Order: sequence, then C-alpha cells, then structure tokens
Amino acid sequence: MSAAPSSAMGWGLQSCHVCGLLSRPAAGARQGRCPRCDEMLDFRKHASIERTWAFVIAAAICYIPANVLPVLTTSTAAGSESDTILQGVVLLWSPTGWPLSLIVLFASIMIPSAKIIALIYLLIGVHRGSATNSHQRVRLYRTVEFIGRWSMVDVFVDTFTAALVQLQPLMSVRPGPGLLFFAMVVVLTMLAVESFDPRLIWDMASANEVQHG
Repeated sequence: MSAAPSSAMGWGLQSCHVCGLLSRPAAGARQGRCPRCDEMLDFRKHASIERTWAFVIAAAICYIPANVLPVLTTSTAAGSESDTILQGVVLLWSPTGWPLSLIVLFASIMIPSAKIIALIYLLIGVHRGSATNSHQRVRLYRTVEFIGRWSMVDVFVDTFTAALVQLQPLMSVRPGPGLLFFAMVVVLTMLAVESFDPRLIWDMASANEVQHG
C-alpha cells in the first residue's frame, strides 16, 4: 500500500505566490489561474534552477570589480582621490567612526558575498537531491530574501553623498564605476532570490516520506 502524497503538488494543488491562496487547477491543466487574484499559477517556477544559477554567476562576476574599482571620487583643490569600498572602511575607522565603518563592512562586503554563498549552497542542495536539513535551508532562504530588501541602502547612501556634497570649486564628490557594479550585484542577487523556488527544497524530502511511509 503506497503512502499518501505529502506535498501540495502531490495532491494536485497550486499555491498563488501573490495572495497565497491554495487552489486546484482544472482537470488535465498544468497551469491555472488563481480564483482570488487571477494570477497565473504553476506547480513550480519555470526553469527556476537555471535562471537562479545564471543570476548568481553574474553576481559573483560583478562582485570582483565592485570591490576593486573605486566607488567614490573626491575632488578638492589639492587634487582628486578615489576610494574603493575597503578603503572607505579603513578611512572611516576611528575611535568615534568605527560603528559606521563596521556597517559599511558588513553591508557592502560581507553580506553580498554571504548571499552569493548561501544561494550556491541552496542550489547545490537541490541539484544533489538532498533531503537533510530542509528546515534549516528554508530558514536560510528566508533570511537571504529578507536581507535582500535592504541591500540597496549602501547604494543610496553613496548616491546621496555624491548629490549633496557639491561645494564647487572647493570640493565635489562623484560616484565611481565600482558603485555601478555593486548595484548590479545587489540587483542580480535579488533576482536570483526571486527566481529560486524554495518548494524545490521539500520535493526530495516529500519523496523520501512517501517511499518510507
């Protein structure tokens, strides 16, 4: 006697990613429409793994020039000086400025790299069909998704600084090419999180439950 399906897909149910309503598509149809908000439904996001890998690889490539190229260029009467993100962290480090220095370090260097590593870990787990630590991996995905909402803060700060600090001819600040690459890293990681379907994490666990049920 086979065990009953332990997932919504096993029961032929689809969850709307907009309003969260669980519904059943018409007989014989793979795709349906949400009866509440009329959004297109699918059991799993189309080409989720492929699109997520593409965004993660692109983000990892852009991460290098984002940290190597200058993000801000300051021009004064004495000349121009360009600073990378890491140089900015060092310049901000002082007895009174170390909290801001740590914020920039975490927001601009550690968090983007941690998001890329976390997404690669989730993708490898799905590729291997791992059914272990499913709860922890879902929590990791939700954490990355939550952090992504605040990832543009550092870009906004640098952009506002360049817009407000204009004391020509004494001093001016303009964004550098590194800021563009950093913004691309933020956007690409957000797209990767959006493309990844966390329901894939449960597919192997559900299959194991059915086999051992």
